[in-house]
Amino acid sequence: MNRLNILLLIIVMGCALSVVNATNQQRQIFIQLQRAQSQERQLQQDYSQLQYQQSALSKTSRIEQIATDSLKMQGVTTGRTQYLTLDPGAAKAEDAPIPTSGPASTPAATTRKGTR
Repeated sequence: MNRLNILLLIIVMGCALSVVNATNQQRQIFIQLQRAQSQERQLQQDYSQLQYQQSALSKTSRIEQIATDSLKMQGVTTGRTQYLTLDPGAAKAEDAPIPTSGPASTPAATTRKGTR
């Protein structure tokens, strides 16, 4: 009977240690969950703020104001539009290189290439 009591005591101690270990793990996981939820709330707030900033920065009136004030851009009018035509014997418009500077690439001038 003595050996049976010792065996049962060892089994009960093992179960008790197992319960303590499981409780500790549960607490650690709960703390991690709390931190993740807090981080999620913070990220949601940041995302909402970034969406608001994006909508404020992409308003047409703001873009036009910056274009005219800071970049000194002007609106396109029919009087300022330049039209370029190619001679009938010249290369096709698709073969011509696209200019990267000059009057054709300025914001105030629009260039149209075409053949007769």
